[in-house]
Amino acid sequence: MTEYQSRRASLVEQFGKLKIDALFVSFLPNVRYLTGFTGSNGMLLLTPERPTFFTDPRYKLQSAGEVDCHVRVATGPALPRVAAQAARQKIHRLGFEAARVSFEAYDSLKSKLTLGVTLRPVTGIVERRRMRKSPAEIEIVRAAVKINSEAFEQGVRAIAAGMTEADLAAEIEYRMRRLGADKPSFETIVAAGARSALPHAHPGAAPLRPGGFVLIDMGATLDGYSSDMTRMLFLGRAGRRAKALYRAVLDAQLAAIDAVRPGVEAGKVDRAARAVLRRHGLDKAFLHSTGHGLGLEIHEPPRLGKGETTRLEEGMAITIEPGAYIEGFGGVRIEDTVVVTANGCEILTPTPKELLVL
Repeated sequence: MTEYQSRRASLVEQFGKLKIDALFVSFLPNVRYLTGFTGSNGMLLLTPERPTFFTDPRYKLQSAGEVDCHVRVATGPALPRVAAQAARQKIHRLGFEAARVSFEAYDSLKSKLTLGVTLRPVTGIVERRRMRKSPAEIEIVRAAVKINSEAFEQGVRAIAAGMTEADLAAEIEYRMRRLGADKPSFETIVAAGARSALPHAHPGAAPLRPGGFVLIDMGATLDGYSSDMTRMLFLGRAGRRAKALYRAVLDAQLAAIDAVRPGVEAGKVDRAARAVLRRHGLDKAFLHSTGHGLGLEIHEPPRLGKGETTRLEEGMAITIEPGAYIEGFGGVRIEDTVVVTANGCEILTPTPKELLVL
C-alpha cells in the first residue's frame, strides 16, 4: 500500500463516525495529500470501493504518472462528472469540505446530484490528518529548511551600498531557486529601520541604511512542502535599546521552544513566550501568535496562539516566532521551524540566532 492509499484508507475509516458514504475533496493541498497530484485542477471523490480523481486534458499525462487511484479526464466543468460518479456508486450521504467549498460550487453540486443524495458538511477532516507528518514528509521539510537557510546566507553576503528592501528580497528568492526550491513559500519580507515594526511589511524602495534593524522573513518550498524562518540584521552599531529588544525576543523564543513537547496545549507554548515579554514590559508589543503549523501550506493547523487547546503531537512541524514591534523605532522577530519529537522538539533551522551586525 502506498502512502497515499494509506492516507485515504484512514479517512474512509472515519466515514461511519461522520455519517457519510463518501467525501468530495476539492481543496488542492488536500487533494495533493491524498493523491500526489501537483497540478492546478483536480478533485477527488473518496469512496471506500473506488476513489476517483477528476481533472482536465491538460493534466492527462501528469495525473497518469502521479495519481494512484482511478482517474477520469474530461473537458468542461468537473462537478457534473462528480455528481454522476456519486450516482453510479449509489452514494446517499456525500461529505464536502465545508470551509473550502464556495456557496456557488455547493449550489452547483447540489443541483446536479440525483434525488436522494444529500450533502453533509465536514470540517477539517483532512487538515487534522495533515498535522502529523510522516518521516518522509519531515525529511522534505528538513531539506526545504536547509535551502532556506543557505539562501539567507548567500543573500546577506550580497548586501551592498544602495541596495533596497526589494533588491534584497529579490536576491534571496533568486538564491532559493538556484539552490533547488520550487518557489518561495510566500512573498519574502524585508523591512528596514522603523519599517521593521510592521510584522508583514511588503519590501519596497526603502534603502538599507545604517543605524537600524533589517527584518527578513522568508520560506522556501520544496516538493510542495514549506519552510519558514525569520532572522534579524542590524546595519551599523547596535545601541543599548536595540540589543535589549533583541535579547528579550530571543529569550521569549527560547522559552517557547522549551515548552514544546507532546501533550502540551498549543496555547501553553504561546503563554511561555508572552510571559517572558511581559517581564520585559513588551507584552503589548507582541502583535501575533507564537507560531503555526506548516507543510503543504505555509500556514496550517495547529495554531500556537492564545486559548488554543490543540495538544501537540509527535511529528507536527511548527514554527516558533515571537516578536515585539515598537512604532517609530523598529521590530524584532526570531523564527525557527521545529518538529515535535517524542521528548520535546528538534530545531530544524541551522541558521544562528545571534543578531547579525553588518
